[in-house]
Amino acid sequence: MEAVRIGLQVLLVIGGLFLTLLVLLHKGKGGGLSDMFGGGMSTSLGSSSVAERNLDRFTVAVGVVWFACIVGIGLIDRFTA
Repeated sequence: MEAVRIGLQVLLVIGGLFLTLLVLLHKGKGGGLSDMFGGGMSTSLGSSSVAERNLDRFTVAVGVVWFACIVGIGLIDRFTA
């Protein structure tokens, strides 16, 4: 069971770093922190490209894996004595 826990912890760290990178790759919608760093200078056409939609899907998928790792580690901690 310890190997599964270590595997989930490694996946959690890698997933967290990758999730941070994916969130930073998103185009700013304006009105938030992205404006402070120059993201508000671009014009918005109101539609998202295929690449942006795929980035959204990939970000959600990595987020779900990250969340599942947290739940898995919590369950392992709870039910192993």
